[in-house]
Amino acid sequence: MIDVIGLIGLFLAGIMAGAINSVAGGGTLISFPSLVAFGEAEIVANATNTAALWPGSLSSTIGYRKDTPLQTGLLAILLIPSFLGGILGAVILVSTPPGVFKIIVPFLVLFATLLFAFRDYITRKFRHNDSNEEYVSPRSRIGGFFFQLFVATYGGYFGAGIGILMLGSLSIMGLRDIHRMNAIKTSLTSLINGTAFVLFAVKGLVAWDLALVVGLGAILGGYAGARSAKHVNIRLLQAFVVVIGLIVSAWLLFKVIH
Repeated sequence: MIDVIGLIGLFLAGIMAGAINSVAGGGTLISFPSLVAFGEAEIVANATNTAALWPGSLSSTIGYRKDTPLQTGLLAILLIPSFLGGILGAVILVSTPPGVFKIIVPFLVLFATLLFAFRDYITRKFRHNDSNEEYVSPRSRIGGFFFQLFVATYGGYFGAGIGILMLGSLSIMGLRDIHRMNAIKTSLTSLINGTAFVLFAVKGLVAWDLALVVGLGAILGGYAGARSAKHVNIRLLQAFVVVIGLIVSAWLLFKVIH
C-alpha cells in the first residue's frame, strides 16, 4: 500500500532542502532524516538523498547564473578536487558496513549542525581583512584546492555541511560577495553530488521512487531559493536548521542505543 502522506512529506522535505541548500547549505539535515523516518536504512537513505538533491543543486546553479557573475577561473580550479573527492567519498561510503554507518550518522549530523550554527563565526574568523575588495592569491588557490578535496570527500561520503565548509574556504581565499560565493558553492556541490550519485546508482543503493519524489521537490526549492536568496532572513533560517539538526542527531542516536 502506498504511503501517500509519507510521500507528500518527502516532497515537502525536498522543497525545503533544495531551498535551504541554495541559500546557505544544510538542506541534508531536512531531507536525510525524512528518508530515515520513512523507513529506509541509513546508508540507503544517504545514497537516495544524494541522488535526490543533485538536481536541486543543479537548478540552484542555473538560478544563480541569472543574477550573479562567477569567478570562472577560480571555479575551474576547484572543479578538479570536487570531482576527485566526490568519487573518493562515495567509494568510502560503499565500503562502510551498514551497521557501522548507522552508528556514525548521529555524529555526522551533529557535526554538520554545529558547522551550520557557527557558519558566521567561521567566515568572519578567517577573513584576511575588512575590505570589500576581492583578491584570490595564487597561494590561496593552492590551499583552496587541497581543502576542497577534503570537503568533496566528506561530501561524497555524507554531504551535510559541505556548503558551510565551502563558504568558509572561499572567504579564507579572499572572496567577499556572499552571493558570488553561494554561486560557486552550488556549482561545486552539484558536481560532488552528481559524481557520488553515479557510483551509488551503479552499486544499487538508490531507492529510485523516493529519490524522484524528494528530487522533484528539491528542484523547485533549489531554483526558488536561488532566485529569492537576497530577500531571505538568513538568521531565522539558520536558527531553524540548527534546531532541526540537534533534534535529528538526538533522534538518530536514540535509534542506535535502542
